[in-house]
Amino acid sequence: MAERPIKLTIAALGGQGGGVLADWLVEIAESDGYIVQSTSVPGVAQRTGATIYYMEFFPRAAAERAGREPVMALMPVSGDVDCVLASELAEAGRAIQRGLVTPDRTTLISSTHRAYAIGEKSAMGQGAVDTEQLVDLVRSHAKRLVLFDMEETAERNGSVISSVLLGALCGSGVLPFRKQTFEQEIRKSGIAVKANLAAFEDACQRSQRGDSGFTGKAQPRLPQAVPAQARTPALQPLLDRVRQLPAAVQPVVLEGVRRTIDYQDPAYAALFLDRVQRIGALEARQNAVVGSHALLEATARSLALWMTFEDTIRVADLKTRASRFVRVREEIRADPGQIFGITEFMKPRVEEIAGTLPAGLGRWLLDSPRLCGWLTRWTGGKQIRSGTVGGFLMLHALGGCKRWRRSTLRFKQENARIEGWLGRIEQLAAHNYSLAVQLARAQNLVKGYGATHERGWRNFSLLVEQLEFLASRSDGAALLSRLQDAALADEEGQALAREIAELQASAAS
Repeated sequence: MAERPIKLTIAALGGQGGGVLADWLVEIAESDGYIVQSTSVPGVAQRTGATIYYMEFFPRAAAERAGREPVMALMPVSGDVDCVLASELAEAGRAIQRGLVTPDRTTLISSTHRAYAIGEKSAMGQGAVDTEQLVDLVRSHAKRLVLFDMEETAERNGSVISSVLLGALCGSGVLPFRKQTFEQEIRKSGIAVKANLAAFEDACQRSQRGDSGFTGKAQPRLPQAVPAQARTPALQPLLDRVRQLPAAVQPVVLEGVRRTIDYQDPAYAALFLDRVQRIGALEARQNAVVGSHALLEATARSLALWMTFEDTIRVADLKTRASRFVRVREEIRADPGQIFGITEFMKPRVEEIAGTLPAGLGRWLLDSPRLCGWLTRWTGGKQIRSGTVGGFLMLHALGGCKRWRRSTLRFKQENARIEGWLGRIEQLAAHNYSLAVQLARAQNLVKGYGATHERGWRNFSLLVEQLEFLASRSDGAALLSRLQDAALADEEGQALAREIAELQASAAS
């Protein structure tokens, strides 16, 4: 046979309609007189499972002239694919890694949005793959590229991403099928026809225009305007205090005020502002020398996060908010009136239980090995269905305990740690401003709850132990930043231990 099959690969995540798209293409090809073969290979359960669909298309008329059926492959071969459809940017990168995208042959059609992998989400630091690097990668490997945010296109048209991928494929001209055949297949499905056709047409036109020029670079965010009036008169004094601070840091401090009010109450936000103003007054004395507000901004940002630490009360509160149920409904695309359920997997430790109790009672519990051992038998994995009356009321009652949060053991522990951290920042700022700034930023090690929080606090404490030595060095801030990166490199703390050992060896010499 003189002609060769057209070879196409679809890389899609679970729930994105990759199978529906493949079925559509089978029907479209057969309607336009083509023989088609389709196979699929499910991947591992990363980001709800990634599946590779491989398809080959061959003109039936050519097969009849040759007097025999074409021989088609079951799996794609590196360097032998005409078109790759990727429902997400990292999947495009994976296709390139497998050798399925080549600059002399392959048209790559990909969405620019990201669905983060488990490893990216669970990283202790910034674990997300650099989008700009991914975009540079796909641009350097494809013969032709169609690149735009297909998830946004689908949502804008009230459709799903499979319809957008189909439209982008049609507009690219890779397949020799009539546009009317594509549209007819969508109509035949009988599901959300109007929305799917709108998304199809939108994507088809964008594909015909080619690469969208997307660079992967984050657009610079304009400073948020701080309003002159608060939502209620009771909050106006807090807003007035925010507006007294330097304009450059007002947006960050305002978000901190909003966060602390949501976490606790206006009085807690006032405490947040008291602490910010302490650093602001300190920096005002230093500003003639350093000429910036780096310390104030870094401290305000970290302080807002630390003061809203995740205790069991906060977790329960967030899990029972109406906005969460709305978000879940939107994410799973549940129809109006459709019933869905949420199961919370929780594994509270004795430390979390003690931390929620009044400080004296919590300390007494932790000081009793017998009680701790008895409670440990009841702290295994728990499954609570927050969509049921019983499960919701249990979590809602726990979340409502925030009115007594100030008396809990965990609150008093964190409050003491915050004051110690602020005190060290004040001590350093007088003679080593850059090191004080880096110490303010190092708070990002202390996050989460349970074992995650425990590891973060341990690593943060190890960094604080090095401050005396670092303060004597001109490169102390750079060294502290390096230690911070090492602390975020692995959960076991091996990288941090190596860095500290090298630091101590250099101090000894």
